[in-house]
Amino acid sequence: MAKILLVEDEESVALLYTQALQDEGHSVICAQDGRKAILLAREERPDLVIMDINLPEKMDGLESMSRILEQNKNIPVIINTGYSEYKDKFMSWAAEAYVLKSADLGPLMEAVQGALAKAR
Repeated sequence: MAKILLVEDEESVALLYTQALQDEGHSVICAQDGRKAILLAREERPDLVIMDINLPEKMDGLESMSRILEQNKNIPVIINTGYSEYKDKFMSWAAEAYVLKSADLGPLMEAVQGALAKAR
């Protein structure tokens, strides 16, 4: 179906999301920090990016998203975070969707389907 770049620094969360996305037929590329995400976005040309905000290595998800969108303004990005306060920040408006992390992966999967359908 689609190639998805998952940017998530928590290994257990990344494994859970990767499995769920693969179960839906997507291929998943993972990055644990913003710098790696920018590199993979350029090299792999994913169809969609799922971006955590709080990342290690002195570059948060919003800055990483901005740099990825500078490379390819048409790539949909879903912000997936445990923090609702970032939703009103100007930089987060560039995202296709803003999903709060939860044990229920339904909202994230719906956002993925919606973003991919809109991009087609």
